[in-house]
This record gives sequence, C-alpha cells and structure tokens, in this order.
Amino acid sequence: QVQLVESGGGLVQPGGSLRLSCAASGLSFSIYAMRWYRQAPGKQREFVATITNDLSTHYANSMKGRFTISRDNAKNTVYLQMNSLKHEDTAVYYCNTNYYAEAYWGQGTKVTVSS
Repeated sequence: QVQLVESGGGLVQPGGSLRLSCAASGLSFSIYAMRWYRQAPGKQREFVATITNDLSTHYANSMKGRFTISRDNAKNTVYLQMNSLKHEDTAVYYCNTNYYAEAYWGQGTKVTVSS
C-alpha cells in the first residue's frame, strides 16, 4: 500500500521560506518520479514541480527561481524548498506519485502566507 505523508506547512510572512517534506512508503521510491501540487482556496489543484528518478526537475512557471524540489532516496523523502513566498502561494500542498498507473496523493500540508 503506497502512502505519502506531507509535513512542514505553516504560517509564514511574505518573503519568508518553508521546506515541505513528503515521506513515501510502499513503493521502490528511487525509481519513481515525485511531484508536488497545490490547491488554493476556491481554486483547482495545480502542478508545482516534479523530480524524476534521474533527478531531472521541472517547475510551473510561477514557481521557477523560488521553489526547489529535491529528493533523498535513502530516506524515501521528497522535499519542496519554498523561498520568497507570496500571498498567492497560500494553499494546501500535496505530494503525488503514479504507481502502476494509479495516482497516489498525500493528505496535504497547509501553507499560509500572511503578515
């Protein structure tokens, strides 16, 4: 059973930083691409970033230069370092992977950017 557990969200001031973590279990973590998505209040879930098994990364345009996705295969964990946070980054952030053509999601971690 694949499980994804996010952590690291919280309240941060504009311009601040947070690092989100997603711990995975139930799969051979190192061979799967991992992704972060987010869903702001009243909006659809949107793609944030992905990291492949060979450490290639891709970001949504609005996150380029501010967010960094990384992974630690020894810890079965994917990270999202978020810098220069803006009010519009307020959302629930979800970890995702596709395992045998089925999408798995974590429960999400809430990020609130507010002064």
